[in-house]
Amino acid sequence: MKAKTRAPDDQDLLQRLDDVIGALADLSDVLTRTEDLGRILQRSVEQVTRAIPGADMASVSVLRGGNAPAETVASSSELVWAIDDDQYAAGDGPCLEAARTGRVVRVSVEQATERWPQFARSARAAGVASYLSAPLHVDEEFAGSLNLYSMQAHGFGDLDEALLRLYTTAAAAAIANGQRYAQASALAAQLGQALDSRAVIDQARGILMATHGIDAQQAFALLAKESQNTNVKLREVAAQLVESISRPASP
Repeated sequence: MKAKTRAPDDQDLLQRLDDVIGALADLSDVLTRTEDLGRILQRSVEQVTRAIPGADMASVSVLRGGNAPAETVASSSELVWAIDDDQYAAGDGPCLEAARTGRVVRVSVEQATERWPQFARSARAAGVASYLSAPLHVDEEFAGSLNLYSMQAHGFGDLDEALLRLYTTAAAAAIANGQRYAQASALAAQLGQALDSRAVIDQARGILMATHGIDAQQAFALLAKESQNTNVKLREVAAQLVESISRPASP
């Protein structure tokens, strides 16, 4: 468990800044690489618990569209999942407030008892005494919060809040980069599939042209007609034709 100093001296301040700068440097490395979103989020919660002295655990909450409940998508500890889930079940809590309002929420569990009793009970049972949550907004599809938990009664101060704001700014950029990578990967897969389909269709069309002495347009019309008659996708009809020609004849 990490100790917390309420009135940090200059050396302590410098150490905290060094910790956050180091975490930001690690996170900036993600920006230059192609990592999936889940990995980026997990790296974020692991880094921020090392960077902010009062943070014993961390999680990322994401709001889903419509009536779908919020969800914890990354966590540094199994204890956090249960605490967050109780907030989601109640429909309110500090992480949800930070995500919905775009404002940082910093409370002790005792202060949270009256506003969010379900969260407070769950947090107290897990040994959590202080809480700090910052909004983590990337775009309309990703809105959530980065949540810190401390076992100390006064685990977070003004400096911790300022450092978390700084970190979430960098984390949002990393998440946006991960989303772009995922979108690019999906597009590349679709293009690859389209090219494969085109190659198979061209092969089948060539076979029909050579077999029946027809042109490319007529050959394609035959494939399309077979696809409609059999209710089988055009690519599959073409693949079946190519396979039947390439298959060795039975003796």
